[in-house]
Amino acid sequence: MSTPPVTITQIAETAGVSTATVDRVLNNRPGVNPATVRKVREAMSSLGGGTPMRGRPRSTSNYRFAFVLPAARLGFFDLVDRVVAQTAGEFRHQHITEVTHRLPAADANVFAAELAKLSDLDGVALLAPDVPPVKLAINELVRAGVHVVTLFSDVPGSLRETAIGADNRAAGRTAGLLLGRSMPRDAPALCALVSPATRFAAEIDRRIGFQQVLEERFPQALTLRLFELPESEDEAYDYARRVLAPDATGGRLDALYNVGPCSFGVARALAEHGYGHDLMFVAHDLLEVHRSMLLSGALSYLLHQDVQYAVTAASRVLRALCDGVRGALAINNPRVEILTAENLA
Repeated sequence: MSTPPVTITQIAETAGVSTATVDRVLNNRPGVNPATVRKVREAMSSLGGGTPMRGRPRSTSNYRFAFVLPAARLGFFDLVDRVVAQTAGEFRHQHITEVTHRLPAADANVFAAELAKLSDLDGVALLAPDVPPVKLAINELVRAGVHVVTLFSDVPGSLRETAIGADNRAAGRTAGLLLGRSMPRDAPALCALVSPATRFAAEIDRRIGFQQVLEERFPQALTLRLFELPESEDEAYDYARRVLAPDATGGRLDALYNVGPCSFGVARALAEHGYGHDLMFVAHDLLEVHRSMLLSGALSYLLHQDVQYAVTAASRVLRALCDGVRGALAINNPRVEILTAENLA
């Protein structure tokens, strides 16, 4: 009589590693250090049995995934947090236990240290600054057998398995096209490009895409680069009131693109300097304050992506990676949507 195969869960418990690590060893995937591979092989040998089962049986599987977001800022990060919480029922239906971690982003080393502690999970969907300590923490998780995908903002150069979210370079180019077409074509024009002093790849890519389009298609447009926007509305208002004052802009501003947070504070400063709703203003993310600004005319266009789709896509990808599904990374990322006061749902 043949010996029944052992399960991945049994091997993981015996070896003292995660089930994701065992899955990597069984499928000969890179990223697991030799000592860990040896521990898994020894555990398999000690348990006996036949060929280990690939993945965990669907009838008994339970996966532990984390959504990791920065603790800083309100706005978009809070929106993602709410969407994850609202999707908890769907996660449970898929036998997924989900936990959301909000890690301090002011100090990249602290963020990375907290991230590296999540090695007992099966998967992590991560929205993080693109800095060396975070790359190293991602690599440590992957080598420990944790599946990692980035969400909305990538950390290129790390061992993460894929990036999920809209193309931010394309989003910036879209903003450049919208604003470039609104500016005078037969005379010099001034467009403010507003951004926090960011370490998020998404915001950097937006800036790059925007500037590319203006240089390629609208050479008459001069870009005023304002890259020190604070991350609270009141401080953003004070900053914008100073850098957008007539003596700083030469008395004229034709358009403004904000790649990050605090558009309400910027709009307050514009209104104080006498700019009306005819000034073209583009921002990101369908927050409630942005919905109100679109309806009032303070915002001309809002660039958005389907947050619910991206969050559920991240969980599907992580689940498929844990199950060893071929083509697990073959997903369609959300498109960049252009919202106006006329097409709000």
